Amino acid sequence: MTTATTSTRARPQFRTPRVEDAHALWQMVDQSDALDNNSPYYYALWCRDFAATSLVATVEDDVVGFLTGYFRPDDPDTYLVWQEAAKPRHGIPLLGVTLFERAADRAVAQGARFIEATVSADNKAIIMVLKKVAKRYNAEVDTRVLFTGDLFPDEHHDEVLYRIGPIAPRTP
Repeated sequence: MTTATTSTRARPQFRTPRVEDAHALWQMVDQSDALDNNSPYYYALWCRDFAATSLVATVEDDVVGFLTGYFRPDDPDTYLVWQEAAKPRHGIPLLGVTLFERAADRAVAQGARFIEATVSADNKAIIMVLKKVAKRYNAEVDTRVLFTGDLFPDEHHDEVLYRIGPIAPRTP
């Protein structure tokens, strides 16, 4: 017997997050060593206030991945991806790429010409996703340090900004 978390044939559904999804999003981040954790309350607010610009992936109503993002208030043609995570052993090939692409497609349809994300230089997985998405859009990727690690408490890495664009809707 296979389950949604182990089947390589699982077909995710993608939708906007609901407040009821907040705990699942928080758990995924809490169980990840690569992501900065926020409070469960933060995820509830995010699912309420930024649902229209975020996505969750589900298999049989089980949240297996998510991406949170928003349009920058001072640069409304730029969509910033805040966080992306997936449950371990979800069994869905390239789930992170698919989530990112779907969110990017929605953002471009809503007027985005640029997509941004900040990443630790050590996070090779998300850097690969960013480069793959840029290639699919035939767009450039510019990088620069957005925030140096010394702005944050404890030992924190530099936050490197990856800016993809300009982009236009992909053709089918």
